[in-house]
Amino acid sequence: MLPRTGVTVDICPRELPIALIGTAGGVLALWATAPAAIAVPVALLIVLDIRVHRWRRRT
Repeated sequence: MLPRTGVTVDICPRELPIALIGTAGGVLALWATAPAAIAVPVALLIVLDIRVHRWRRRT
């Protein structure tokens, strides 16, 4: 028997002050003519709490 492996990705919004800072940073970057392909993902990483868990279970 082989162990089963899996990945769980948890995405939840951060607290309001951090979310406002991330949104303001993204808008400021877009206002300063930064490419949207860079500004939007960075703002989302600040606004969202993303956790990746790898787990292994014996069968």
